Amino acid sequence: MAKKNKMKTHKGSAKVFRKRKSGSIKITRQGVLHNTGKNSSKRSRQKRKGSALHKSDYKRIKDII
Repeated sequence: MAKKNKMKTHKGSAKVFRKRKSGSIKITRQGVLHNTGKNSSKRSRQKRKGSALHKSDYKRIKDII
């Protein structure tokens, strides 16, 4: 019986998505890494939090992380 091929991690996606203990996927928001001096403090705080991935996208992305 032939072995089933493993799926490789998509490194670009792995840097953006993180799996939480609950099983949901956290997605980091854009514009947090650099050139943040022009943003207001309020925007910086809101972006730091991140957000959860939508259910419809979860099915596609769970395998590549």
